[in-house]
Amino acid sequence: MEQQKDIKKIIIPIAGLGTRFLPLSNVISKEFLPLVDKPVIQYIIEEVKNSGIEEVVFVVNPGRKNILDYFKKNTELEKLLVKRKKDKILKELKDFEEVFRGISFSCVVQKEPLGDGHAILQAAKYVNNEPVAVSFGDDIVYSDKPAIAQLMEIFKTCQAPVVALKQMPVDKISAYGVVDVEKIANNLFKIKKFVEKPEASKAPSNLAIVGKYILTPEVFQYLKKTGTKGNPERNGEIVLAEIFEKMLADGKFIYGCELKGEWLECGDKLKWIKSFFYLALKDERFKDELKQYIKTIK
Repeated sequence: MEQQKDIKKIIIPIAGLGTRFLPLSNVISKEFLPLVDKPVIQYIIEEVKNSGIEEVVFVVNPGRKNILDYFKKNTELEKLLVKRKKDKILKELKDFEEVFRGISFSCVVQKEPLGDGHAILQAAKYVNNEPVAVSFGDDIVYSDKPAIAQLMEIFKTCQAPVVALKQMPVDKISAYGVVDVEKIANNLFKIKKFVEKPEASKAPSNLAIVGKYILTPEVFQYLKKTGTKGNPERNGEIVLAEIFEKMLADGKFIYGCELKGEWLECGDKLKWIKSFFYLALKDERFKDELKQYIKTIK
């Protein structure tokens, strides 16, 4: 087997319309909703950098092409802070810039919302026949070892697509994509089937799919074969799980990695609020006073 290259690129699809956050999402992309004092997207980029990835490709909808502005150095603001002797704020800004040092950013537009597989396919020209990581914009994993790095470690061994997984309570499993698996090691599984939002009694396991993956060039070959002929039952959408199902049917191998860490979802208002509280109560700057304050609420 030809040795694959190290993974240095990641695709981050953030082209969703954010309808669960309307009317706020009319003016603010949900990826910029704050979690404590940072937006959701910054946590994802910090994970990316800590995983050793150097190039980020955002897949955006036509109205969100300004996302790259967030990661640009603001020279004029820095000059103003120096002039006004705002040393503490200037240091915070410099620390913020340091987070993104060594990472290049680009974006590609998904003109129509035609599924997660379609979104990923839009970034194919940036992949250059290499394995690539994927992380969706509303899944954060709070962990000692970055989630993407956990997937990359599995990929080094199996040299095949890797899907991030997390155990969920039985009463919640019907809200997720779920996998049928064969256990190989402690947190490593060979995936046998993908099932979308099964009834709890029919779920093949309690392992839900987290929005993080390692994709091989072969996945993009399958995506390109599908092209514009997405699932007619889904209004032509190209769904990544269905692409994986085709690969399994052809005898290809796909692996699952059960992530270590806390899965913080931000896909709807309640999940976002819970994630906000979780991170705030983990933050050394705020946790003690917050805990005391919560006790005073009647």
